[in-house]
Amino acid sequence: MRLLISHKTHYSYDQPVPYGLQQIRLTPKSCAMQSIESWTIEIEGGREECAFDDQHGNRVQLIGLDAGQQEISITCSGTVDTLPTNGVVGPHSGFAPLWYYKRHTPLTQPGKLIRKLAADMPDNPDQIRRLHDLSATIREAIAYETDRTDSGTTAEEALKVGHGVCQDHAHTFVSAARLLDIPARYVSGYLMMDDRIQQEASHAWAEAYVADVGWIGFDVSNVISPDERYVRVATGLDYDEAAPISGIVFGGAAESLLVSLQVQQ
Repeated sequence: MRLLISHKTHYSYDQPVPYGLQQIRLTPKSCAMQSIESWTIEIEGGREECAFDDQHGNRVQLIGLDAGQQEISITCSGTVDTLPTNGVVGPHSGFAPLWYYKRHTPLTQPGKLIRKLAADMPDNPDQIRRLHDLSATIREAIAYETDRTDSGTTAEEALKVGHGVCQDHAHTFVSAARLLDIPARYVSGYLMMDDRIQQEASHAWAEAYVADVGWIGFDVSNVISPDERYVRVATGLDYDEAAPISGIVFGGAAESLLVSLQVQQ
C-alpha cells in the first residue's frame, strides 16, 4: 500500500521568545514493513542546529527557534510504501542491546496492578500468542478515552483509572512484557484510519522481541498487529524517547499548539 502523509505542527507564543530548542523525531526509516519513497521536513521560524542517530537508530534533529520569534512551524510530508508483514519488523538493530529493552523507566515502572496483570498471564509456550493475549487483556482493562490522561501519565496510573489512549496502552504493554522477561519498546508513527483522512494526532503502539522472529508490533488500542496501514517513525523505551517533538522555551511566553495531520492512500 502506498501512503501519503502530511504532518504540520505549529507553535505560537504570546510574546517574543529569546531562545527555544525543539528535538524532533519525524523521519521514518525503511525496514521490513515499509519503504520510504520520499520524505521532507520544512521548518519556518527556526533552523536545524544539528542532526544525529540516537541509540535506537532514530533520526533526531535539534531545531533552534530564531531569536525573537513568536511562531515556529515544522512540516513533514512524504510517501511510504508499506507491506503486510503481520507486524513483524525483523532482526534487532541499532546501538542499544536487547537487554536494554527490559529496563523500566518512570513512565513504565510497574506497580502492584501491572505486576498482578503480568503474573496472571497464562504461561503459554507460544510466546507470540501470549503477547497477543497480553494485548487483549490490557485493552479490556484500559478503555480508550481521550482527554483523560496526558503525556506524563504512567502505565500504572492508566491501569488504575481504567482509561487512556494509545500511549497508555503501549506503556502498559511494554511494562508488563518486561516483567515477563521479554524485551519491549514504545513506537511512535502513523496509522491510516478507515473513516477519515484528517487526524488529530499521530499514533503509538508497542513492539516485543521474540527469538527466531525478531521485533513484532502490537497495537493494543486496536488489538491487532500493525498491517500495511501503519508507518513506523521512532522507537524508544517509552514516549519520552520516541516523542515526535519535545523541547524547551526560555522566557515567560504562553504557548499554543495547532496540529494538522493527514494520512491517506
